[in-house]
Amino acid sequence: MGSVPPRRNKMRRNEMIDWDDAFENMAYIPGGAAMPGQWAEAAAAYRAEMARAGRLQENLAYGDGAREVMDILAPEGDSRGLVVFVHGGYWRAFDKSSWSHLARGCVENGWTVALPSYPLAPEARISEITACITSAVTTAAGQVSGPIRLAGHSAGGHLVTRMMCQGVLPDAVATRLARVTSISGLHQLGPLVGIKLNDTLRLTPEEADAESPAAHDPLPNVPLSAWVGSQERPEFLRQTRLIEEVWALKGADVTAIYDPGHNHFTVIGALEQPDSPLTKEILR
Repeated sequence: MGSVPPRRNKMRRNEMIDWDDAFENMAYIPGGAAMPGQWAEAAAAYRAEMARAGRLQENLAYGDGAREVMDILAPEGDSRGLVVFVHGGYWRAFDKSSWSHLARGCVENGWTVALPSYPLAPEARISEITACITSAVTTAAGQVSGPIRLAGHSAGGHLVTRMMCQGVLPDAVATRLARVTSISGLHQLGPLVGIKLNDTLRLTPEEADAESPAAHDPLPNVPLSAWVGSQERPEFLRQTRLIEEVWALKGADVTAIYDPGHNHFTVIGALEQPDSPLTKEILR
């Protein structure tokens, strides 16, 4: 796969898994605490640049809630289609304003990029967030013609993979879906039920199963790229292998890519670069 060939990592079985630690990222990333502030600064600078160029549409509503809004960033000249990027934050943090700069790579390749905010836990359940992203993608699709590509990071990787499950998107939108890229995504939510994070998420075992992409059938003829940093926590590597193996058995075209040298936070930086392997993967 270009300069980042797919490979598999083996994990040892562990009879006693500390699931709280398994989903912890910040403590294992040097300088991780400073990164959200850096993202926000870079995002604000890129929004200002795009606003000066007249290529930014801010706060387009896709629903009635205060957080049910999106920004749309347009390329110079004619658009080749739509990319929707869904941010992460364990369904409980951040909004679109921290990630605008990650649209640059796709925009400079001629694609329109939509970045939605969405309601957060605990006010919203994950099933409700899924419904909001369905509305966001549908609304964005009405603004931009051509093929649709979805990408999301972490919880956003879960949400875009949910969009690829049969019966989620309206048929008119699903037929335009050209590729989904889940970056460090979560595809099996059952392990979250018993950890401290679930005090906020309020997942029941039934909702965890219903909201797990691995438990559903994928849309036919839509490729999935499952991208993850090679230095991420073992659970995120496992989640990547899981969706590759489960959906491949269901006939899906799934490629798993383990990005050398990157962790859960640094893996998304390549989206700023129009010629990076990650940007190319989203658009291929």
